[in-house]
Parts: sequence; C-alpha cells; structure tokens
Amino acid sequence: MTTQTGVESSVGAEHRAAGRRMSTGRAGDRVFAGAARGSGIIVLAIMAAIAVFLIWKAIGPLRENQADFLTSQTWDPNATPPRFGIAQLTFGTVVSSLLAMLMATPVAIGIALFISYYSPRRLAAGLGYLVDLLAAVPSIVYGLWGLIFLSRHMEGISSFLNGALGWIPLFGGDSPGKNSIFTASVVLAIMILPIISSISREVFLQVPQAHIEASLALGATRWEMIRMSVLPYGRSGMIGASMLGLGRAMGETIAVAMVLTFVPGINPHILEDGGATFAANIANSFAEATRTGQGALIASGLVLFVITLIVNMAARAVVARRREFV
Repeated sequence: MTTQTGVESSVGAEHRAAGRRMSTGRAGDRVFAGAARGSGIIVLAIMAAIAVFLIWKAIGPLRENQADFLTSQTWDPNATPPRFGIAQLTFGTVVSSLLAMLMATPVAIGIALFISYYSPRRLAAGLGYLVDLLAAVPSIVYGLWGLIFLSRHMEGISSFLNGALGWIPLFGGDSPGKNSIFTASVVLAIMILPIISSISREVFLQVPQAHIEASLALGATRWEMIRMSVLPYGRSGMIGASMLGLGRAMGETIAVAMVLTFVPGINPHILEDGGATFAANIANSFAEATRTGQGALIASGLVLFVITLIVNMAARAVVARRREFV
C-alpha cells in the first residue's frame, strides 16, 4: 500500500512538473507572438508616419505650382511662380531601374546557380562571400568608380550599340555619350547584382534533395535537373529577388547623381548624355532649394515612395501566389 501511494505521488509530481513546463512554454509563446505583432505594428506606424510627413510638406508647394505636377517636364520650383513636374524624373527613374534589373538578373541568377550546383564546395563558400561583399561597398564608391573609370569606356560601347541597334528608338540618337542613362543603368546593375544573387542562391539551396536525386536518377544531365527541378521551385524567389533589386535601384542617389548629367526634358535615347531620376534630383537640388523648392522635392520623394511601395507589394504578391514552392 505504501509502495502504491509512493508511485501515485511520483506520477502526480511528474504531471505537475509537465503542467508547469507547458504553462511556461505557453507564456513564452504569448510573449513571442506579442513581440512579433508589436514589431509589425511599429513598422506599419513608421511607414504611415513617413507618408503623413511627406504629404504634409508637399501640400503647400503643390498648391502653388503653376504646372501639371504629373505630366510637366519642367523643374523650376524656385522660380516665381514655381513650375515643376515629375514626368522627366519618372521616365529616368523607371527606365534606368528597369535596364539595371534586366542586365543584373540573368548574371545574378547564373552566379547563384554556379555557386549552388557547379562550383566545388570550398570555392563556392569563397565566391558566395565575395558576391555578398559587393553589397557592403558604399554607393559613393560605385559612383566614383563609374565617374572616373566606367564612363570613360562607355562612349565606345554606346557608339557600338547605336550603330547596331539604332533602329530601336531607345538606342537611337545622333551623339552617343558617356554620362547617359545607360551608363547609370550599368552602375545600378552592378549595385543590385549581389542582392538578387544572394536571395536566389538561398532559394536554390532550399530545393528538396529528393527532387534533385529523382531527376538525376531518371538520367537527366545537370542542366536538365536544374531546368526541371531547381528553376520551377525557385521561380517565385527569383521574381521576388528581381523586384527587390528593382526597388533598390529606384532609390539609389549618390551613384546616379555622380554619373548622370542633368539635361532638362525627356530624351527617349538612353545612349545620349542627359537625364534625371527622383533620387539624384533630390540630392543635387536640396541644398540650394527655397522653401517651395524643398517642398517640391519632398513631393517628388512622395511619388518615389509610392512607386517603391507598389514594386515591393507586387513582389510580395508574386511570391504569395506561388507559396507552395517557397
């Protein structure tokens, strides 16, 4: 009887200890869930505060503006009366960013595939580190490199593209130069390459090993295995990485401001000198701007904020649609 009572007491103690552990675990889960929820709310509050600030500062200058803000190519907010529009800035920002993404994405995905499936393991670690290290290089270094070194060699490349592809309006024009939207796009492509490559590499490494082994067991070559098993699995990740790189390119300031020469008006020929982007215009004009001029620059920053937000939301939507592969 005494032995039975002791066993029951021991079992009861174990149940109580398990109950205390479960209670502690549930409390930890509640704390973590609350912290995660609070962090998300803080991020949303910060974004809303930024939007409210930009709108508040932009309303006055927009009321004083004597030109159409969305369609005018004139940028003279310091004049009396002020006249400014974002048509040229929108064109330069979108075209340079899209060109940078188109140039960087194939190279970045190729680098990610090589590091993940072709390179020896020891070499892959070093190559991955070097590619990631490019993301840590300050943008002003890219700008100086583009201004001093790259732009001197871009005139010949621009002339070649003009001669070979001049029948395409973007590559047309009479005087290809070195401080053009195309040159700025090349600098931006190099800047966003490590972002796209790093994210794509992480996605490729998450491909189930069973998919890879099944493809190889069926007699597929390495490229066929990548085409049938790796790329379909990582499609949403590659699209998301490209869109994030596009958002990064749209917001770049110093490198573009140093490379791109400002010429008023929209020039559809990207090989000719001249152009402007939102970020570069803000960096170049803010110091000399009047109160109305600063408000106009803030208004253009609000448009860039909205465009970047739309790009990132689109990337998230693409990833969500193919969640089964993530």
